[in-house]
Amino acid sequence: MAYVPSTLKPAETAAALVEMAVAKHNTRWDKTFFKAVLAGVMLSFGGLFDIIISGGSAGIAATNPGLVKVLGGFVFPVGLVMIVLQGFDLLTSNLMIFPMAAVKGAIPWWGIPVNWIIVTFGNLVGSLFFAAILAKYDGLVTDQPYLGYIHSFAISKAVTPAWYQIFLRGIGCNWLVCIAVWQATGAKDTLSKIVATWFPIWVFVACGFDHVVANMFSLPLSIMLNANLTTDYYIKKSLIAAYVGNLVGGLLVGLPAVYFYLGDWKAGGLRDAEEAQGDKDSRASS
Repeated sequence: MAYVPSTLKPAETAAALVEMAVAKHNTRWDKTFFKAVLAGVMLSFGGLFDIIISGGSAGIAATNPGLVKVLGGFVFPVGLVMIVLQGFDLLTSNLMIFPMAAVKGAIPWWGIPVNWIIVTFGNLVGSLFFAAILAKYDGLVTDQPYLGYIHSFAISKAVTPAWYQIFLRGIGCNWLVCIAVWQATGAKDTLSKIVATWFPIWVFVACGFDHVVANMFSLPLSIMLNANLTTDYYIKKSLIAAYVGNLVGGLLVGLPAVYFYLGDWKAGGLRDAEEAQGDKDSRASS
């Protein structure tokens, strides 16, 4: 029996990411929005799990804060795993794949801001819904020790660091997130996709890097729970800095991949690979 590799080659993975961007570009905007909403919800499940572990380990944190970061980081990746396996739309990975596709001529340049705007607001809606309904109003984290942890987390994430520090943390975050998405795309079976996703995300959370969508859950939740943080301060200090940093981090994975592996790759018929067209073709053949 011939040997069948368990992963795609790097050039094949890069091409698959471009093809993913083409499919997302040609997906109806309403579908893109609701996929983004669900991605915000899925990532928030991981964020809440992190709060339960980290916020509930005050005794350990007092003597061994690094251990708590490692434990919280270990559980957070469940959110991205669910997003990857269900094919939802997360802003941070789209910050990588859409420029890749545009550079290769597979999608028009205007498709980049259109997708990013739709997905940004979809992720935000999903995150805010989860924060309000499944974290605040159900009372899961409204008492101590979780309440105190959420308040202190808001200060350490959005108040204490300088703008440029959040920006730099955003770069580190999405560098790792996009590596996770790259590895998951290259993996061929479900277990491999889970493992490939898990470790880079574990590293970024344990190190304390800034993920703009993850912060759309945790920081608005802290505002809802009366932390010493306002919405306008969160937007200008954290959201914008993390967003721009995440963009740079995504480009640091996507653009080198185009340079290394896609020099001779042509878009060909991919521009016409619309989701709607595929649906029509399948109905016509049935």
